[in-house]
Amino acid sequence: MKNILIASTSTLANQNYLDYLLPELQLHFQNCNTILFIPYARPGGISHEEYTAMVSLAFAKINKKVIGIHEFEDANQALKNAEGIFTGGGSTFVLVSQLYKNNSIEILSEVVKNGTPYLGTSAGSNICGLTMQTTNDMPIVYPPSFKTLGLIPFNLNPHYLDPDTNSNHMGETRETRIKEFHAYNSVPVLGLREGSWLDVKGDKITLKGDLTARLFRQNQAPEELESGTDLSFLK
Repeated sequence: MKNILIASTSTLANQNYLDYLLPELQLHFQNCNTILFIPYARPGGISHEEYTAMVSLAFAKINKKVIGIHEFEDANQALKNAEGIFTGGGSTFVLVSQLYKNNSIEILSEVVKNGTPYLGTSAGSNICGLTMQTTNDMPIVYPPSFKTLGLIPFNLNPHYLDPDTNSNHMGETRETRIKEFHAYNSVPVLGLREGSWLDVKGDKITLKGDLTARLFRQNQAPEELESGTDLSFLK
């Protein structure tokens, strides 16, 4: 049975890394002593080692050991043996490119669908959808496919921002970009605001956190979904 947390972000304003999620993570990874961390997204271009060290400090607060997948000679065997898995944020293009390079997309999807507890934040959440086509990231590298893990039957836009009526910014809003996506694709898109996450248990997908999320469907008006909404209807 799938057991997944899909968070918009790792860090809220004026908080330390993952602090707002630690109570959830204590329960989510309660049967895990060690978490396998996938640092491929490399926020700001930091090294795999630097990223893993930062994550280790956060998980130490709930007495969990973290090992980076880059430390293993066989990344796919590490995925198969993992007690729990966390994929952090950064560049979705870099993350997906590396997963394809390692031939890990199908294996990661399989082990999570079979019940290995998984946490994704930002880029690590983007890959939970059907494709990565609704990421906010620049295409700095070229993955062989936009297809991702397909753990949920829709796409995500983490860090979703509402238009700022007081801003002088004249560029496209997130809503405009998602409408552009829907000019060519029928896949629903959920805009996840900072501090929100999805709790996936089996086939049930529940919106969590204090904020609403914004659901976009092709040829329909956007819809605000309250925290606690069951999103399993998005088949």
